[in-house]
Amino acid sequence: MEMEATDTPQDPSDTNPDDVVSGDSSPDTDATISENLAHDSRDSPENASSAPQTTVEAPISDSLDDSSDPVPEDTADEPPQNLSNRPERGPTEPGPPARKRRRRKKFFTELNGSPSLAKIRRADLAKEVDIEALIAVSVGFPVDSLTEEEIEANVVATVGGTEQANYIVVRNHILARWRSNVSAWLTRDHALESIRSEHKGLVDSAYRFLLEHGYINFGLGPAMKEPKLRSFDGAERGNVVIVGAGLAGLIAARQLVFLGFKVVVLEGRARPGGRVKTKKMSGDGAEAAADLGGSVLTGINGNPLGVLARQLGLPLHKVRDICPLYLPDGKAVDSEIDSRVEVSFNKLLDRVCKLRQAMIEEVKSVDVPLGTALEAFRRVNGVAEDPQERMLLDWHLANLEYANASLMSNLSMAYWDQDDPYEMGGDHCFIPGGNETFIRALAEDLPIFYKRTVESIRYGTDGVLVYAGGQEFRGDMVLCTVPLGVLKKGSIEFVPELPQRKRDAIQRLGFGLLNKVAILFPYNFWGGDIDTFGHLSEAPSMRGEFFLFYSYSSVSGGALLVALVAGDAAVRFELMSPVESVKRVLEILRGIFNPKGIVVPDPIQAVCTRWGRDNFAYGSYSYVAVGSSGDDYDILAESVGDGRLFFAGEATNKQYPATMHGAFLSGMREAANIFREAKRRSLISPNKLNDVNEEVDNLNKLFDAPDLTFGSFSVLFDPGSNDLDSKSLLRVKFRGGKLELACLCLYALISRKQVIELSGVGGDDDRMRMLNHEFGVRLVGRKGLLSDAVESLMTRIRLARSNPNGGNQIQVK
Repeated sequence: MEMEATDTPQDPSDTNPDDVVSGDSSPDTDATISENLAHDSRDSPENASSAPQTTVEAPISDSLDDSSDPVPEDTADEPPQNLSNRPERGPTEPGPPARKRRRRKKFFTELNGSPSLAKIRRADLAKEVDIEALIAVSVGFPVDSLTEEEIEANVVATVGGTEQANYIVVRNHILARWRSNVSAWLTRDHALESIRSEHKGLVDSAYRFLLEHGYINFGLGPAMKEPKLRSFDGAERGNVVIVGAGLAGLIAARQLVFLGFKVVVLEGRARPGGRVKTKKMSGDGAEAAADLGGSVLTGINGNPLGVLARQLGLPLHKVRDICPLYLPDGKAVDSEIDSRVEVSFNKLLDRVCKLRQAMIEEVKSVDVPLGTALEAFRRVNGVAEDPQERMLLDWHLANLEYANASLMSNLSMAYWDQDDPYEMGGDHCFIPGGNETFIRALAEDLPIFYKRTVESIRYGTDGVLVYAGGQEFRGDMVLCTVPLGVLKKGSIEFVPELPQRKRDAIQRLGFGLLNKVAILFPYNFWGGDIDTFGHLSEAPSMRGEFFLFYSYSSVSGGALLVALVAGDAAVRFELMSPVESVKRVLEILRGIFNPKGIVVPDPIQAVCTRWGRDNFAYGSYSYVAVGSSGDDYDILAESVGDGRLFFAGEATNKQYPATMHGAFLSGMREAANIFREAKRRSLISPNKLNDVNEEVDNLNKLFDAPDLTFGSFSVLFDPGSNDLDSKSLLRVKFRGGKLELACLCLYALISRKQVIELSGVGGDDDRMRMLNHEFGVRLVGRKGLLSDAVESLMTRIRLARSNPNGGNQIQVK
């Protein structure tokens, strides 16, 4: 395996016993503060005297860096699909019976009748076919057509027609059969058992597609893990460097090993998981597991993380649809006003949807902030003019900002909810013990190098070279899974520079912020009959400050509350000290519960996240910003460099962005794409490979005697001209470790004048900056040199060297 490294991958627990993998916070990144948080009676309700005034010395951690790892919340704790609606009042709350939260609709329009499915089999099997079709739809397949992946894989000879219809039934049957028992490996022979022999070819095609693309036989069950540790067909297909050990990187690594690749995973943190982080909290005999990043499985139907939970025997806790709301003074919101504002808010969204449809049809390029449109309709229709109604409306807006991790003023009115048609159905669930359970199991047995921050990715026709932590790693291909925030920050240098199309998409898409305060209490004082409750704010600019509380007492092992901070408040939150933040949370809780005669005890431990200041994320998860669209997710997912550089992560998944399962599925997708690219290369004829190798050899021979060399730069001048504007061929050699074989050569055609300027600069890094930014030159592989100008120059150089006495050779000192 041609991946240079001076040491072996380490288990995070070996490098830092206090790291998150072992459940403790890192002393290097967690500022633990002991502070007197005396309960001030002046901030308490009038009858707070029933609660004794105590002094607490609770450890309060600012979980900056690898303790503050946000996650593409499976759309952050709660699905963005429930943006416009919230849970109802709890049964223990005063007032009329609780109302159920209205779920957003699912737009699987393909389900509006599909008679072709019923015709494929006998009438008595029609119901079974329909059920299997619904299972396929829940996983993301269209009900009566092929996916782009299936078309690219040539699963049928002809798209459309009877063969395709039969293939879809066979594919759905195989998928449904494995989903009925995800703990067992489904073999091709098992898949054939209940399908007529004349469809054997379709079974082979469907089974191979589902297996190679990770739709079946994936996961963490004993029957899955052992076969996934080796190539499924015994073939070796090359080396892949994976940047990032988050969900996308981990599942891609496991699938690539199964598909016959050697992999190495480079992770900047001292632990796996990326924006999925579970913090073990404890003290005074109490303990709990807090998900500081991604926490809720948003929609269990078809969700691959639900499959992992079943395989690991983890019980799922449904997030209950009851969510009482409280005014700033702690009183419960009047149910009649609550209902009226919720209906008005949903009507405002409906009006905006109708408006944007009309605007898109008339002027396709028009887009405005969602917040601007909603406010305009609010004013025109006189919605929420009463102070309490306005606070309620602001709560719904905060919920929307939470689901999208951004301010309303940043969201695209036209496309902010473009992923709605793909929403996974079913309940939203917690995983007992936190999502770190998934991460640890996925990372097991993988060659992961921790504390390797990637500085540069260089790619060309000869392969890839990745610089990380003072080491060079060479491979045939590289999969980049870093968060969109890192790409926006420009933390990684790409050579050649990424195409303008991809750079533009990176800038257009939004990458937002959600923060949390996790507090462990000595006991549960809020009751065990609810999982969420909300708090209203008087100031619109602070509507997202601790607006929603999640109770994890049923799954975390202790009395754990998590307060969410969204929108503009999430940005301001990062400027507050952890102590002040926790004080503010306690004020809110005591304002709600003390008037009921319920004592809010001092916390045992508290942790505040700082996702915006995390150097490996720079935010929480993606959203569709004004001027962007769902197409930008697809552009981010595109590979570059003729199949050398690939991208995965939640921000590359148009159907499931900002979710944990979206990251997971993107890793599976890219493993399949890398596999397909490797197969494409293997199909290149030997003659063509020989021609390519011969071209590279000829070019290397010319550079055996360059006209000028400085650092890693070598130059061949035009032997027929001394003009400063004459063209020269530049080669930059990137070495990978100590071996001469581990190097990557990239080229460019530049003027003699530019060569002279480059040679006067000290250091290869400064030369590269001058070349890329001042000259605007992009380096390419040998294949990129196929132009008349380059071929003409190389011909003149060969002729001059074959006739050294002809007077054409130019000596440059």
